[in-house]
Amino acid sequence: LDLWFDPLCPWAWMTSRWALEVAKVREVDVVFHVMSLSVLNEGRDLPPGYRDLMDKAWGGARLCLAVQQQYPEKLTSFYTALGTRIHLGGQSNDRPTHESALAEVGLPLDLANAAETDANDPALREELAKVTAAVGDEVGTPVIRVDGMSLFGPVMSPAPRGEEAGKLWDGFVNVLAYPG
Repeated sequence: LDLWFDPLCPWAWMTSRWALEVAKVREVDVVFHVMSLSVLNEGRDLPPGYRDLMDKAWGGARLCLAVQQQYPEKLTSFYTALGTRIHLGGQSNDRPTHESALAEVGLPLDLANAAETDANDPALREELAKVTAAVGDEVGTPVIRVDGMSLFGPVMSPAPRGEEAGKLWDGFVNVLAYPG
C-alpha cells in the first residue's frame, strides 16, 4: 500500500490513520510518499483563502520530502508526529512545529531548514508527476496505489479501527481490482 500525502491535508491524515490500522489487521505494508498540494495548485485560480493555505503548505511538504529522501525509515513516524501536532493539536505548519516533530522522532533539528528553501522543489514536482501519471491531474491527497492500481482517495472520517478497518480495506482492494 503506497500512500501519497500532503502533511497539511486533513483527509490524507485520516486516510493515513486508516492505512496504519489496516496494517495491524491485514498483511499490508504501508509506504508513505510526499505529494505537495502546493505544487499541484501552482498557477491555478483558487479562492483567496485556499490560495493562502496552499502558499503556507510548502514548508511541511518540503520537510517531509527531505525526511523521505534522507531518513526514509523515519517518514511514517515523522508524519505521525507532525500530523498529530497539526491535525489534532491545532498547531501551525511552521518551524517550531516542525522542530518539535523532528525532536520527537530523533531527527536532527537542522533538517527543518528544508522547509524554508525551494532547492528541492524539482523533486516535489517529480513526486507529483508520478501521481498524476497514474490518476490524472484532477486529484488531491490522499492517493493510494495497490498492486500497480492507483486511486484518489478514499477520503473518510473518522478513520475506522480494528477489523472494521480491515473490512473496508478488503472492499477497497476489490474496487481497485476492477479494470474500469
